[in-house]
Amino acid sequence: MSLTLSESPSIAPEDGTPDTPRIVPLRRTGQRAAAVVVLVLLGLVLTSVARNDAFQWGVVADYFATTAVLRGLWLTLWLTAAVMALGFALGTLLAVMRLSANPVLRAVSWGYVWLFRSTPILVQLLFWFNIGALYPQILGVRTVDLMGPVTVAVVGLTLHEAAYAAEVVRGGILSVERGQIEAAQSLGLGPWRRLRRIVLPQAMRSIVPPAGNMLIGTLKGTSIVSIIAVNDLLYSVQLVYHRTYQVVPLLLVATLWYVVVTSLLSIGQYYVERYYARGQAGAR
Repeated sequence: MSLTLSESPSIAPEDGTPDTPRIVPLRRTGQRAAAVVVLVLLGLVLTSVARNDAFQWGVVADYFATTAVLRGLWLTLWLTAAVMALGFALGTLLAVMRLSANPVLRAVSWGYVWLFRSTPILVQLLFWFNIGALYPQILGVRTVDLMGPVTVAVVGLTLHEAAYAAEVVRGGILSVERGQIEAAQSLGLGPWRRLRRIVLPQAMRSIVPPAGNMLIGTLKGTSIVSIIAVNDLLYSVQLVYHRTYQVVPLLLVATLWYVVVTSLLSIGQYYVERYYARGQAGAR
């Protein structure tokens, strides 16, 4: 707390010691006024939203926990978990390849990351959705039978996420002090054991924050699979409002579910970050 010295006269003690200036808190009138203005504006916005009949909050409540919406929510959660697990598994492999002494492995990893980060995810999904035009059969099976909409969504999102996960993992590995790796080498630990037992546990401190952001981004990004008719949360509410023409309240249903899930993931991310940051100065 900032303090200031008051210029007001002080009463001298009876024992004749010198006067001591009185310390008072610094007044922050501007900050308090700004806070009041922000709270008033926020209250007006919330009141407007709550009282505006066009939002049709009754319809939102009716559809919020319907079977169709919950099925779409479940598919969204499953798709997010599968894409993150597979994406980080492939991304970790790509990161190790990028840090390898083998120039071929480094070049392949760099090319993969460059390619998948250079093209929009929507273009990638549409490409995989139409892969049957290039390869009518895969391993003797018709491509249209092998690559259904859900499979296309998993493949497309995983390959896209792996490119970003590779950079996150590579950055985390590079954050580990070189002395730790040299110490593990002096103990005779092999490369994979060094990576698994020494490097990755320390790298997690740098990996978890961006990985948590990627998880939340992936959850919201799965809504793009509705373009290829995957029955996720957004596509589920679209099916309803195409039938009832209640577009705004159904979009609010999807919005509220996304807010609930991302809020829970943010809380989980906070505790995971605190777990891996224990022992670090300033960790909360």
